[in-house]
Amino acid sequence: MRVGVIDYGVGNLGSVMRALEELRVTPVLITRAIDIHTVDSLILPGVGNFADCAQLLDEGGWAQALRDEVQTAGKPLLGVCLGMQLLASSSMEGVADNAIEATPGLGFIPGRVENLRTLGCSLRIPHVGWNGVASHTASGGLFDGIPDGTDFYFVHSYAFVPDDPAHVLATTEYGITVTAAVRCGHIWGTQFHPEKSSRAGFRLLRNFIENPTC
Repeated sequence: MRVGVIDYGVGNLGSVMRALEELRVTPVLITRAIDIHTVDSLILPGVGNFADCAQLLDEGGWAQALRDEVQTAGKPLLGVCLGMQLLASSSMEGVADNAIEATPGLGFIPGRVENLRTLGCSLRIPHVGWNGVASHTASGGLFDGIPDGTDFYFVHSYAFVPDDPAHVLATTEYGITVTAAVRCGHIWGTQFHPEKSSRAGFRLLRNFIENPTC
């Protein structure tokens, strides 16, 4: 099994690569958009600012390559942290206060990304640390074998609000109810970092790798 980790220039991807090695799959660091067809599934990490990352995806040819490979060809994709937010239609991060339009995302899962404060969170932002996650599925899927309420590691100031509540796979509580994971068909996303979430995070990655269409 070859799992591609997309390197579009947003930081150190070593922890994701090491996690995949621990799972005894073949991690492939993909540094060119034209190479994403060479793997069985894809992981889209993300750190930093939504607008900057969206620009990197566009300018590097990644956005179109992902649309071709994921939307058209049906290759499984997991977005992690900001990588999950990039699956949305748009984000207000990096947008001037007086701007009318948000920054477009990939649009794989319809919805918007908003600041936690705008959504009503009164706790400290960014949200950094371990939080319990409640799965919205009866059994199986990405959270197969992971007890409800298990802690995962979060680092974020913005949250994904899907247009369709059916795309919300799991939530966490941080002053407000926050989307912790999303799914639309073979496209998945986690707001938390599974690669930094100990045994439960590794189990989640294994679930994605071994049965990404469940």
